[in-house]
Amino acid sequence: MSDKSSCAGREGPIDKSLQPLLIHGLKGIEKEGLRITPRGSISLSPHPVQLGAALTHPHITTDYSEALLELITPALSDESKMLGFLTDLHKYVCANINDELLLAASMPIGDLGEISIARYGTSNVGRMKHLYRQGLSYRYGRCMQIIAGIHFNYSLPEAFWPQYQQVMKHNGDLQSFTAHAYMGMIRNLQRYGWLIPYLFGSSPAVSKSFMDSRNSAYSAALEKFDETSYYKPFATSLRMSELGYASPVQAMFHISFNNLDEYIGDLSRATSIPYLDYERVGTKVGDQYRQLNTNFLQIENEYYTSVRPKQVTRPNERPLQALRSRGIQYIEVRSLDIDVFEPAGISIETARFLEAFSLLCLFSRSPAHGVKQYEEINNNTLSVANKGRDPALKLLNNGREVLLRDWASMLCEQMQEICQVLDNGNSDKPYTRALHKQMEAIRYPDLTSSARMLAEMRDQRLSITDLVLQKSREYKSYFQNSGLDYSIKKDFDLQVEASLEQQERLNNATEIPFDKYLSDYFSQGGAASKIYSPEHVSPGSGFGDNGHAAKRSC
Repeated sequence: MSDKSSCAGREGPIDKSLQPLLIHGLKGIEKEGLRITPRGSISLSPHPVQLGAALTHPHITTDYSEALLELITPALSDESKMLGFLTDLHKYVCANINDELLLAASMPIGDLGEISIARYGTSNVGRMKHLYRQGLSYRYGRCMQIIAGIHFNYSLPEAFWPQYQQVMKHNGDLQSFTAHAYMGMIRNLQRYGWLIPYLFGSSPAVSKSFMDSRNSAYSAALEKFDETSYYKPFATSLRMSELGYASPVQAMFHISFNNLDEYIGDLSRATSIPYLDYERVGTKVGDQYRQLNTNFLQIENEYYTSVRPKQVTRPNERPLQALRSRGIQYIEVRSLDIDVFEPAGISIETARFLEAFSLLCLFSRSPAHGVKQYEEINNNTLSVANKGRDPALKLLNNGREVLLRDWASMLCEQMQEICQVLDNGNSDKPYTRALHKQMEAIRYPDLTSSARMLAEMRDQRLSITDLVLQKSREYKSYFQNSGLDYSIKKDFDLQVEASLEQQERLNNATEIPFDKYLSDYFSQGGAASKIYSPEHVSPGSGFGDNGHAAKRSC
């Protein structure tokens, strides 16, 4: 590259007054995973009662389907403890799903002919969550909705922001300054976000059953690997490609990330303007609801994007209202595949890299995005998802072609100071080592998870179904044999019991009619918010991300 500075935005070293604060950033994981039968088909059994009530459990819930579990860690500053908590959740789940397995991959395998939508009981809040998912099935199809992934949540410590505001010589409101900085971080996570599927993409192939069920026009672009597997030779993450979470309807409207007000305004419009095809489906036919409404988006979190600004929601509060009232509390990175080679789906090195990468995006220049910039970002992401390991692949940076490996290397070079700060004097240099591991994967693409998957399939003559089932069985055995500390198991048992009791109270509560409940929710009137107090339903009664955003403190 003739002008490396065009690919990087750091403006000098990190101010010394900020460095001690950076080590206290909060990290959290939301990890989805399908329950499958021993033969690989999606489970048709209800959410196991042994795991508690999906509506009210703080750490074990469901996503779109009864079979699609979501495991949620607390927000912790120690990434080792965070990954340890995620591992303990896996141990507990594997001990309570009988002979079923947790799918060790993002893309479903096996028979997908029947997919049950998640249910949350008879309360108004539970009915709304189910109805939202029913609407998704009409809009996008059920197969798309059971693609699983990992969300990485990150926030700077509260003490960081006033000091950073002082360093940046900003004299305004702290909440506004924080939102401005987070939105800049998000734009850079979008601009440079193609690096995540390149390094951590783990879905270069899909099963024929998924391809047939997905019924996508993009399936024709895949090559046949064997009788039951299709792939792209240089693909990193078909989950992030047109075959995965992509919506032509959502491509019709533009959501600005240039500032929080524009983001809220654009999403508000998308959730209030009807779309003709959804009007044909109808909101309600007779006495039966089909979806929450006929707008481009039923609710704001239906919007598929690689990263989101987030604020903890209060009971029955809309996510946009939470952002409008209290600003941004943390960011949610949504572009991670489940790593087939990691028992819990993500390694501690990956978590460390993502933390450092997020800070690079905070401290780098972040110009506003126009529509052309968003198109460039989307095209770069799709190029990496479909052919990221092609050594000749070039991406666009402000209209200029750049070799992926050159741009990726430059970004990693700029992360070195950040990793040194996060190492915090540790002689093992865990963040620096995590960075160097990914720098090697940039030099040698065969080290990436996507390349390793295809290599194992070739070397062992495995289909994608064979490989994923092999790993799923291996990890279930690993979690069952490693054992769960008695005190941790007791805590989880108590959470299960408490969640079932909360669910029962909700189901038996006297409530306003469901129609009025929905009306109050969408108008953000006072009536809905008076129905429940925090002790009556676990925090986070929103509906995107399964409504469990408030169960994390970051």
